[in-house]
Amino acid sequence: MSSLSPLPQVLALAAVALLSGCAALRPPADANAAPIPTSAASAVQLGTSAAAATPRAEAAWWSRFGDPLLPTLVDEALRANPQVTSAQAALRQARALRDLAASGLYPNVGASTSAGRSRARNASSNQFQAGFDAAWEPDLFGRTRAGVTASEADVAAAALSLADVQVSLAAEVAVDLITLRGLQSRLAIAQANLASQQETFQIAQWRLQAGLATSLEAEQARAAAEQTQAQIPALQLSLAQFASALAVLTGRPPGLPALERAAPIPAAPADLAQSLPTDTLRQRPDIREAEARVRAALARVTQADAARYPTFRLSGSLGLSALTVGGLTGPGAVVSSLLAGLSLPVFDAGAINAQVRSQQAAAQQSGANLQAVALNALKEVEDALVEVRSSRERLATLGRAAEAAANAALLATQQYGGGLVDFQTVLQTQRTQLALQDNLAAAQADAAVAHVRLYKALGGGWQPDTATAATP
Repeated sequence: MSSLSPLPQVLALAAVALLSGCAALRPPADANAAPIPTSAASAVQLGTSAAAATPRAEAAWWSRFGDPLLPTLVDEALRANPQVTSAQAALRQARALRDLAASGLYPNVGASTSAGRSRARNASSNQFQAGFDAAWEPDLFGRTRAGVTASEADVAAAALSLADVQVSLAAEVAVDLITLRGLQSRLAIAQANLASQQETFQIAQWRLQAGLATSLEAEQARAAAEQTQAQIPALQLSLAQFASALAVLTGRPPGLPALERAAPIPAAPADLAQSLPTDTLRQRPDIREAEARVRAALARVTQADAARYPTFRLSGSLGLSALTVGGLTGPGAVVSSLLAGLSLPVFDAGAINAQVRSQQAAAQQSGANLQAVALNALKEVEDALVEVRSSRERLATLGRAAEAAANAALLATQQYGGGLVDFQTVLQTQRTQLALQDNLAAAQADAAVAHVRLYKALGGGWQPDTATAATP
């Protein structure tokens, strides 16, 4: 049985004391490095969008638009879309790398066994061994802990990246379905106006046969009907394209029978305020992800700087060794060893300094990216608020105009049948009616889409408190 003699034990204790002294004298970080912001508030001064405060954007905002198919499509997309699957795999990878980094904080223990036979001259001998080996490198200067901190920040960033994918995907599904519903309404409007124009054409034909009108009026009526008829295939093509896009977003091949049934345009929630405080930007997953990237980069600066200082390593073994298998159970078969080692970088041609500078530059890049993300978030919210306000005003105006145009077209058709107005009046009122009704349907879809974009800009569509808790 072997062990450390008193002299090596004293040397080992002296090495520990030396390492402790080096830790106390550790130099500060590079004073010339640019400060790295750790939150959106320090990255950019966000101005107030408006004075009124509103609740945070809801996680499942799509359930408030009144279309029962929208929540179903969003849930299917969040479950089966390849982008979500890829982001979930990235999160699992980040968690595995974090566990790998954390394993460095603990000793490594292994078991081994061997059997050998040697021969020298006319003599031969056997050797049988079995035992355990252990090694541990104490994290005296925080290098391993800094790596774990960086990995934990990477896990948070990966989870928030998944949340960002979910936010964007839910908004894309909602926009596509709202656009599809708008096209369905526009198609119905075109078909209804086509029927009205065909009736007008029939009246013109009767008046022509009675000698009360010329063939010019009949041809003008036919041209107007054919012009409306030509819009229908284009609308049907757009409908098919958006239906295919929605199918792909939900992880299916093109073709969703549920989308073939027409339904009203989803209405935006009326209680959504148009003025929101900028504090709501903090719930956006892309901002939180950028903050996590900054934390990871700063931890890697600490990890790289810790490479300047000594490392201390302990290793040992405990096992059995004998010339025969039966001898392994004897009292003299037990063998053990313990070893302490110390290493200190003396000359590396500037490799450690270069690595520290590299990580500091990466941290500065992360800080600049955080600033860019925060500014872009502010822009998206401001743009969405303006779009919501303008779309509501436009929708109200077009609603009144479309109502007046419908009344005018009805009166013109009735008076034309009685010979009170000329045919040009009928054509003009019908064209105005079709244009305003089509614009009104498009405005209704645009208003709902504007609210979707506002929800997306506010980071709605994920759960901030559980983003890193659930394992996909």
